[in-house]
Amino acid sequence: MARDVVCGMEINEETAAGTSEYQGKTYYFCNVACKKEFDRNPPRYASQEPLEHHAVQVHHAHDVPPSVRLNVGESQRVTLPIQGLSCASCVDRIQTNLVKLEGVVNASVNLATETASIEYLPDKVGVEAFKSTVEDIGYRVIDVGVEGVEKLDERLRHEDYEALKRRFVVSLVLTIPVTVISMVMMWDVPLVSVIPHSTWNVLFFLLTTPILFWCGSRFFRGFWATLKHFTADMNTLVAVGTSAAYFYSTVATFFPELFSSGGESSDVYFDTTAVIITLILMGRLLEARAKGQASQAIKKLLNLQSKTARVVRNSQEFDLPVDQVQVGDVVLVRPGEKVPVDGIVLEGLSTIDESTVTGESIPVEKAAGDQVTGATINKSGSFKFRATRVGKDTFLAQMVKLVREAQGSKAPIQRLADRVAAVFVPAVIMMAVLTFIGWSVAGPEGWLTMALLNFVAVLIVACPCALGLATPTAIMVGTGRGAEQGILIKSGAALEIAHRIGTVVLDKTGTITKGEPEVTEIVPFRSYDDDTILRLAASAEKHSEHPLGTAIVRLAKSKNLVLVDPQHFSTETGKGVVATIDSRRVLLGNLKFMREHSVQLDGHEEQAVRLSESGKTPMYVAVDNELAGIIAVADTVKPGSREAVNILHQMRVETVMITGDTRNTAEAIAREVNVGRVLAEVLPDQKVAEVKKLQSEGKIVGMVGDGINDAPALAQADVGIAIGAGTDIAIEAADVTIVKGDPRDVVTALKLSRATMRVIKQNLFLAFVYNLVLIPVAAIGFLNPMLAAGAMALSSVSVVSNSLRLRTFND
Repeated sequence: MARDVVCGMEINEETAAGTSEYQGKTYYFCNVACKKEFDRNPPRYASQEPLEHHAVQVHHAHDVPPSVRLNVGESQRVTLPIQGLSCASCVDRIQTNLVKLEGVVNASVNLATETASIEYLPDKVGVEAFKSTVEDIGYRVIDVGVEGVEKLDERLRHEDYEALKRRFVVSLVLTIPVTVISMVMMWDVPLVSVIPHSTWNVLFFLLTTPILFWCGSRFFRGFWATLKHFTADMNTLVAVGTSAAYFYSTVATFFPELFSSGGESSDVYFDTTAVIITLILMGRLLEARAKGQASQAIKKLLNLQSKTARVVRNSQEFDLPVDQVQVGDVVLVRPGEKVPVDGIVLEGLSTIDESTVTGESIPVEKAAGDQVTGATINKSGSFKFRATRVGKDTFLAQMVKLVREAQGSKAPIQRLADRVAAVFVPAVIMMAVLTFIGWSVAGPEGWLTMALLNFVAVLIVACPCALGLATPTAIMVGTGRGAEQGILIKSGAALEIAHRIGTVVLDKTGTITKGEPEVTEIVPFRSYDDDTILRLAASAEKHSEHPLGTAIVRLAKSKNLVLVDPQHFSTETGKGVVATIDSRRVLLGNLKFMREHSVQLDGHEEQAVRLSESGKTPMYVAVDNELAGIIAVADTVKPGSREAVNILHQMRVETVMITGDTRNTAEAIAREVNVGRVLAEVLPDQKVAEVKKLQSEGKIVGMVGDGINDAPALAQADVGIAIGAGTDIAIEAADVTIVKGDPRDVVTALKLSRATMRVIKQNLFLAFVYNLVLIPVAAIGFLNPMLAAGAMALSSVSVVSNSLRLRTFND
C-alpha cells in the first residue's frame, strides 16, 4: 500500500492511476488530478504531510475517483456575493480561511464578480459557517433572498457605484482648495501670503479630515478588519500611507515647535493625503464602471427573456408573469412576440428568429412537433405550444447559469497571481519601512520629510489591485462574449486549456455530418426518369420508419410528387422491401436482396461500387423484376465542416475523425472535408481508449461530439466540446457547448480561448511590470505620493480596459 501525498488516500500501488519520480523516490497517485497537482510543484507535496482532498484543484468531475466520492459523500455548490473585496490579497485571505473549514471541498473567490464559489459537504458544514468565516475576517456576505443572484448583483453594483460616486465628488470638492492653495503658497502670491501659514494649515486640516475619515472610511474599515487577524491587504497600504501624511501634518500644524526652531510653521502634507484619497476613489469608481461593463453578458441574457406569457387554461387566455408558467401549460405566441419558455409546438406554422440564443441569423420554420426555445422571437404566424421547461430549467436559464459559473471560476494561470498576492502586501510594508529607515539614516537635511513622503509613495504605488483583476476580468468578458456568439464555456480552466489544444477529434455523425441520411443521387436505367423512380420508391417506403426510407419519402414530398399507398407491403430486415404500387411489383434494397429475387443487374454493379466508395449507400430499385435505377443515400456533410477543418489546419491543429462506420465510408467523408487522420470502425466504448491513446502521445486533445456514446470521450479529453443540438448527457460531460451545432464555432471557441489568454498574459505583464518598476522608483524618491496614487489607479483601470477589448472579439 502507498499514500497519495496530494489527497492523503491509501492506495494500492498496482492499481494507481499514475506515478511520478522525484529525488529518487516514486510517488503513487489515486487519480490524474492528483498527479497533475504534484507535477506542478513536487517540493510542496514531497516535503509535508498529505493534504486533505479539498486542496486538489480538478478540471473535470471524472478526475475525482469513485472511492473518493464514496468516502466524502455528495457535495453541493453555493455562490455567495461578497462586499468589501478590493484586491488580490482579499481573495487569498477569504479562500485560505474557507478551505480550512471541515467539509469544504473547494473554494474559489473571484475579484471581478465579487463572489465566492464554494463546493462543500452539506452533512459537515453549511452556508452559515461560510458567512461567519467571511464576516469574521472583515467582509460582508450578502443574503440573496428572493431576488436571485443576477438581480441582487446588479442592484449591489449600482448601490456601490453610487456610494463611491458620492464620496468621490465630496472628496474632489474638498481636495481642490487644499491642492490649489498649497501650490499657490509655494509661489508666494501676495493675496495668500498675507494670511499666516499656520492659519492655512488649520484650514487644510479641517478640509482634509472629512476626506480621510468619511470619504476614505472604506479603507479604514478594511484596515481594521485585517489588523484584527494580523494580516494585510490593499486597505492596509492606503490607510497607513494616508494616515502617516495626515497625522504628521496634524502634529506639525498644532505643535510646530516639534519640527522647527522658534515655533515657526512647518511644512504640511494635507494635500498629499487629500489627493491620494481622491485619486484612489476615482480609480475605484472607474474600475467599478468597467467591471459593470465586463458583466454585460449576463445582463444581456437576462434581458432576452419575455416578461409575460399568454397561457390558455380551461379554454380561456390569460396574460401571466413568465415565472408563473407551469410545465404542461398551453402557451399562445403571436407575430412579433418572444417565446416565453421552452416547449413543443402543438398547432400553427411560423418562422422563428433564434439568433438570440444560437447566433444563427436565418429564421427557422416551426410546425407541430418542433421544439421552440424561450427568448427567441416569433417572426410570422401564430402558434400554440406546450411548455416543457420553465423557470430555472429553460435553456436561457441554463445559459445564464453556465456563464455565471464560468465567470466565477478561475483559470490555472490565476494561481500565480494568488501566490504572489499572499506574500505581496507584507513584503511591500517591509520595503516601505526599509525605505523610511534608509532615508532616515542616509538622507539629507530634512530627512524626516523625505523619509515620510517616500514611505507613503511605496505603500500607495504597490496596491495589488491590478494583479487581482488581471485574470478574472478577462475570463468574465471572454466567456460573456462566447455566450453572445452561442458558445458556452463552463470554466476558466477550460478556457485556458483550450488555447493549447493541438489535436481536435471530431465525431463524424452529427458533428461533421448532419446526422440524418439524405438522398444525394438518383441513377436511372432503361426508360425511367429520376422522378418516376423516386415516386415508386417513396410510395413503397411511405409507411416505413427506416432512416433510409424516410430520407427517400422526405425528398419525394419536397418535390410535391404524388405518393400512393402500397397495395401490398413486406420487409426483409437488413435487405429491403417488396411493395405493389399501381399494380406493379416494386423492390427496393441492397445487392444481396436483388440477387435473392433474381433481378438482372446487367452490369450496373459498377455504379453501386462507385457510390459506395464515395461514402454513399446504394439502394437498387427494380420494377417487375427489371432494374429501374439506383438511389444513393448518405449522411451528408454539414456546410461548414470543410471550412472548419481547413481553418484548424491553418491554426496548426491536427484534425482526427472518429466513427463507427466502415473505413471506405469514413475515408470518403474524410476526403470531402480534408480531415488529416481517420479512426474508423470504432465502437462506442472504444472512443475513450482512442482519446487516451492520443493523450499518451503527449497531445492536448479537444473532443467534439453530440451523442450519448460521446459523453465518456468528451469527459476524458482535455477539453470536451459538445454540439448543442446533441444530447443533454453529452452537453453535461463537456467543457464547452456549441449551441447551434456549426462546426465552424469550434474554431471560434479556440480562437476566443487564444485571444483571452493573450489578454490575460498582457494584463499580468502590466501588473507585474508596474510594480517591479514603480516600487523601486518610489523608494529612491523619484515618485511623490500623489503621482503614486494616480499610477495605482491607472494600473487597475488599464487592466480592466484591456480585458474589455474582448467584447469586440470576432473570429
